[in-house]
Formats: sequence, structure tokens, C-alpha cells
Amino acid sequence: MDHSMAGPRRILTVFGTRPEAIKLFPLVHALEADDRFEARVCVSAQHRGMLDQVLEITAITPHHDLDVMQPDQSLDALTARLVTGIGGVIDRERPDWVVVQGDTATAMTGALAAYYRKIPVAHVEAGLRSGNIHHPWPEEVNRKIIGSIAALHCAPTKTARAALLAENVDPAAVHVTGNTVIDALHWITAKLERQPDLASGLAELEQRFAGKRIIAVTSHRRENFGEGMQAIACAIRRLVARPEVAVIFPVHLNPHVRAVMESELAGIDNVALIEPLDYPHFARLLAIADLVLTDSGGVQEEAPALGKPVLVMRETTERPEGVEAGTAKLVGTDADRIVAEAGRLLDDREAYQGMARAHNPFGDGRSAQRICDLLWTRG
Repeated sequence: MDHSMAGPRRILTVFGTRPEAIKLFPLVHALEADDRFEARVCVSAQHRGMLDQVLEITAITPHHDLDVMQPDQSLDALTARLVTGIGGVIDRERPDWVVVQGDTATAMTGALAAYYRKIPVAHVEAGLRSGNIHHPWPEEVNRKIIGSIAALHCAPTKTARAALLAENVDPAAVHVTGNTVIDALHWITAKLERQPDLASGLAELEQRFAGKRIIAVTSHRRENFGEGMQAIACAIRRLVARPEVAVIFPVHLNPHVRAVMESELAGIDNVALIEPLDYPHFARLLAIADLVLTDSGGVQEEAPALGKPVLVMRETTERPEGVEAGTAKLVGTDADRIVAEAGRLLDDREAYQGMARAHNPFGDGRSAQRICDLLWTRG
């Protein structure tokens, strides 16, 4: 289609959490640098402090900030505030496309508000499916809702594309772009090489644990609250009984996570329970870790890009590509299994190298430009 007479295309990118900001800043940067587009940004601030850190480091100033979070807000109250708030922004901006990412309440309501106005939606990181609407909850359903609305599905992998085609999504609307998280990781890694001070806050721990095998841990999934968290804490306690092992664990602010980890792990010499990290420091933690234990989604994509094996403390994953490629392994939340699999990687150099050297299936760092081009050619 010839767009030469039409002027720049207005793209409204909507996001609200730190993971969305990390995965969308490369696209916002690419849109801002491209004369074909007028880039507009709306944030819901579903994560306030952690979102603002990413906006600051990536020099993105939102045009709209809904600041929706309230204490102990129910999912339905949040959803109602989001759909009306984002709807109002769309009415003011009148964009040609609304772009959402992933699986949050912000992404789902952004897609819904655009649909109500018959404005096409582009879904970045489309097609992830676990096959279980309660794991991850509520993200699996959010993704399915967006998948039924979007006019452009930017699938990170062939597996994600196949999942969409199995749901009868128009094949012409589905494009494998890779995952923008790899673009983001390349960007922050290059920035840290130029400005190491941005992640100097870990220097003391790096010194304290010099010569040890560092395990990075992240855990926050709702479905692991309770017994799962207890089992994860137990596994960590057993792993750090090995004198050569140290654990660095940025502990999520949620009291369901924090109370368990502090009661089980506080005061152990080679466990560092630290506050949540900003993006530069998290990238640095991945760089210094030997292996990663996580129940997070994005970490399953980021760690392989740095050659770090990932043990996924979940029963299912909507990112099976990492497991198939050999960079990740599902270990659930059974303490014995976590300890056995981590121990195997610590003790068996061949097993470790097999995971560390596996091909990263999630992207090559050029995803944002591919999505830009699709936003131009698909409209």
C-alpha cells in the first residue's frame, strides 16, 4: 500500500508494568526514530516505582499516565479503571494503531478499549500459551482475549505462531518477529559497558561472593504462594549448605513472598536477600550468575541470551521453546527436584555446558525494527 501521501502514522503504545516497559522500550525507540510514525505513549502505572525506573533509564516520557494502582485493588476494579482510562486516552489521541505487549491487565484492557473503537491492535509477544487458564493466572486468559482482538500478532517464535494458527487466527496477520526482550538486553548490556556505574550497587555482593558459584533466584508467581514458596525456600536452604554456592535473591515486595523468604533464609551467610533490582542491576545479576532459578516469564528468555541455564520453578510454561532448545528446564516447586537439578548443573560440567551453549530461541535483537515495518505495511 502507498502511504506516501498519508503523513506519519500515529501509534499509541500502552503499557503499565516493568516487564512490559522493558519489552516495549526498544519498539518505542524505533518508532521515535522513524519518520513514518508519530509515537505516543500511555502508561497505566500498574507497577509504579518499578515502571518509573525503566522509563528513566530508557529516557521515555509518557504522554499519558493513568496512575491506576490503589491498595488491595481487586482485579475487576482494576480492569474497570483501566478500560475506561485507556479508552479516554484513545479518544483524545485517535491513533492509527494501539500496541500492547504480553499478558497484563493493562494489555488486555488496552486491546479491549481499542476494539470498542474499531482501532486495530498490534500484539507484541503474541501466541504464548500454557494451555491452562489457571496457570499462569490471570495472564493466560488475558493473552487469549488479546489474541481474539488483535489485527497484527507479533509472535516471538514459530511455536507461538503455531499456537495462534491452531486458534484459527488469520495466518496473514501472524508474523514471527523474535522477542523484543533480546533487543532490550542488547541495549542495556551495551549501555552498562559504557556506564558501569549504572549497576555498581552489586559490587559489594560481587566482592563478598567472589569465587563462589552464584545462583540468581526470582520468585513471585501467585500460583506458587503458600506451599510452593515454602518448598522454594527449603530448596535454597539446602543448596547453600554447599560451601561453594551463594544465592542472590531480589525478593518481590509481595508479602506472600517476602514473609516466607525472610523467615526461612534471613541470616544465612551465603544468601543475600536484597530489595528488587532496577533493570541495569538485574542485567548485571544475570551476567554474574552461574545459573538462574525462577518462576518468572521474561527471565526464561533473558538468561539464555547470556548463556545462563534456567531452572523454571513452575509446573507449566508458556515458553516451551527454551525447554525444547535445552536452555531451560521445568522443575516445578518440589524441593528435592530443584536441589537435584541445580546440583547436577553445579557438579556436571557437561550438563552445564549443554544448557549454557544451547541456541537461544527467543530472538536476535532486531525484533523492534521488524515490528515497525509491519505497522507500516499492514495498515
